[in-house]
Parts: sequence; C-alpha cells; structure tokens
Amino acid sequence: MESIVVITLGCAKNRVDSEHLMQQISAAGGVLRIAESLDGLPPTDVCLINTCGFIHDAKQESIDSILTAVAAKQEGRIGKVYVFGCLSQRYPQELAREIPEVDGFFGANDFCDILQALGYTWQAGRAHERVLTTPAHYAYLKISEGCDRSCAYCAIPGIRGRHISQPMEALLQEAEHLAAKGVKELLVVAQDTTYYGLDIYKERSLAPLLLRLTEVKGLEWIRLHYTYPAGFPEDVLELMAQHSKICSYLDIPLQHVSTKVLTAMRRGVDETFTRALVAKMRAKVPDICLRTTFIVGHPGEDKRAFKQLLDFVQEARFERMGAFCYSEEEGTLAALQYKDSISAREKQERYLQLMDAQSGIAFAYNQSRIGKKERVLIDSWDEATQSWRGRSQYESPEVDGEIYLRDVGEAPAWRGQFVDACIECADAYDLQGLIYKDGDYTRPHENN
Repeated sequence: MESIVVITLGCAKNRVDSEHLMQQISAAGGVLRIAESLDGLPPTDVCLINTCGFIHDAKQESIDSILTAVAAKQEGRIGKVYVFGCLSQRYPQELAREIPEVDGFFGANDFCDILQALGYTWQAGRAHERVLTTPAHYAYLKISEGCDRSCAYCAIPGIRGRHISQPMEALLQEAEHLAAKGVKELLVVAQDTTYYGLDIYKERSLAPLLLRLTEVKGLEWIRLHYTYPAGFPEDVLELMAQHSKICSYLDIPLQHVSTKVLTAMRRGVDETFTRALVAKMRAKVPDICLRTTFIVGHPGEDKRAFKQLLDFVQEARFERMGAFCYSEEEGTLAALQYKDSISAREKQERYLQLMDAQSGIAFAYNQSRIGKKERVLIDSWDEATQSWRGRSQYESPEVDGEIYLRDVGEAPAWRGQFVDACIECADAYDLQGLIYKDGDYTRPHENN
C-alpha cells in the first residue's frame, strides 16, 4: 500500500476538509502519515498539500510548502505531490504553469478527483467520518461552505463560492461520530456560522443546531467561532446564557468600528450598531468572553478613523483580540475600487499601537481571574515547565492562551480530562494554577 502524508495549511475549516479526505483514504486502505510540515518527514509515496489562499502571507506559506515538497520529490524522498485547497482553487492555471513538477492541482472541494488520482473512490457512507488531527478530546465541526457576504477586502466568496449549509441531520451524525471517538469539546466553524440555515431552512438556524448538539451524548463543551455582526441571531445569546454546555465564548470578527471604514469594507453595519451589539452581548451573557479581530490600514482608514478604533478597543475591553494589516487581494472589491494608499510602515505602526493597548486589557482580564475556581480541560503535558496545559471555557485552542497546572504527584493521566483549578497567577496571555481535588487544592511535589 502507498504511504500518504497530508499537510494542512490555513484555518480550522481546511483541517476539517483534510480530516474527511484522510478518512476516505484510510478506509480505502491507504497508509496515512499525519504531519504538521515536511520537516524531518521520512520517504513517502504521496504528499497531499491542502493550501490556503486568503492573504499574501498565507499564500506565500503555501507556495513555500509546495516548493519544499517538489524539492523532496526531486531528491527521491517523495514519489508524487498533489496540491488542493484554496490556493489551487484560486490560481489553478498559474500554479500549473509555474510549478509543473506537481503531479496534480485540485480545487478546494475536489475530493472525488483527488481520490481517483490516488486510485480510490469516494465512499458516501463514510462522509460523516474523520481522521482527527487534533488531540482526541476536541474537534472542529464545519457547518457550512462558502459565503454570501460581499466584504470588500475578502477573497473567500470568489474562492469558496456561495454559502451552502450542511443539513442538520448530517451534522448531528458527524457530531455523534466524533463524540463516540472521545471528543468532549466541539468547536463550531464556518466562513459565517450565523448565516447557517438561511439557504436550506429559510431562516437562521444556528440556535436550533446548537440546541440539538447539546443533546449529543459525550459532548461537554460547544464553542462558537466565526460569527458575523450583521444579522446576528440573538437567540444564540439566550441559549448561551441558559445552557451550560455552550461555552460563554464568542468569536465575532468586527474588523472595525468607524462607520466610514465599515462602509468602505461593505460590512453592512455602522458604529452605532457595533457598539450596541457588544453591549447587548455583555448584557445577555454577563460572563461572556469576546474574541474579535480588526483590520488596520484598510482604504478609508485615516488617522481619525484609526483613533476611533483605538478608543473603541480601550472602551469595549475585549477579552481576546487579534489584528491584521490590510492586504490588497486581487479580484476583491477593495482592490478594484480603492487605492491602497497607506504605507506598510504606517499599517505596522497602527497594528503595534492597537496590540499594545490590547495587551494591557488582556493582562487586566487574566489578573481578575486570580483566586477563582475554573473548570479546565487538560490538553497536554508540558515537559519544560513540568505542568499540565489546559483551557477553561474562556480559551479556545490554537488562538488563545493556556492555563498551566503544576503536576500533583501521583496524579492520573489528566490529558483529555476536566478538572477544577484555582488560578494563582497570570500574564497577558497565559495563566497558572493548581488542580482542585477532594475538597482542597493539590500541591506540587516538595522537590519540584
């Protein structure tokens, strides 16, 4: 049997796609190797690279990975190289012309064609199954494909196409499959999760889906990512406030607050709406942890607009925040209609200023948790610090900080388990604490 390695680049949605494809390969008898990169990879028959084509840095990472695989092929360490995903969906002819050493380029959803190139066929009865590349206790659930939004800066609709919701019953079958494999935390993702259901059920159906997911035996946390402010379904907040299985955590990329910039971005909201939405979220779910992202340097963002954004961040005090410098992407409305007149240096200065303000906010938030008892899901053991690494409902894997819990002597294998912990100290990113057990906080070894 051929040995096949799958390299996945980009977002969690790409990860889910790769996991479905890997299950099909495994079910057909292929020998899979799971790897984060090609570094140190032993000789393999086939290398599949799932690419990202969203912004310049992501595209460059994908191209570098392809070139690395091609070099390994020329050295005889890889037999064939196949490329799929967003980058090859976006630039199929250009890639085939520039990198002819690749044995095949496929689009983002060409799974049947990829399997055919490998000598396999798609097994529809296994469409809900996946080979997990995350730790066994958490997984992502992609509830829809594509996007119907028309954000000026975004290339995704042109790459992934129109929004297509996955039927609720199919998602529940997939969730039950994951729970049966030991998954305890389900992270709900899509290009826009709040749009779910409009195409097939003719109404926003995210809250009904979440409610059904809470009934899946074995799932203990459900975490919501990639929501959209315009048309945000308030019944999701009501469900979050009522149901303990739904984490009090919401990822909602706001991108800006200035009405001038939001209009240029074609986000469908203004400053008044944005401020009111954040206030409503905090009122309906008092302990909510809000994660957001902003774009600095978008066309139309003059110094006054950036000052509005900076003031908003300091006032709203988001528990989690990321930022990006605007990247002009060919084919987008922003590239066609606006001039990218803000220098790279100015964009970087604004980015650093925004992140510096957020650092103090994140530090204060984490400090406010010192002395509190929190439920923590243990992810892994950290040899360097001799600590277990985990997260509360307020931390999402891969994007947020972690809680480090000191080893407790003859402790069980905590990985994948929930424990109660007391937070003892914190910085702007990570926290440290002790596991709460048998009515008291366990203490580390005397010789630690």
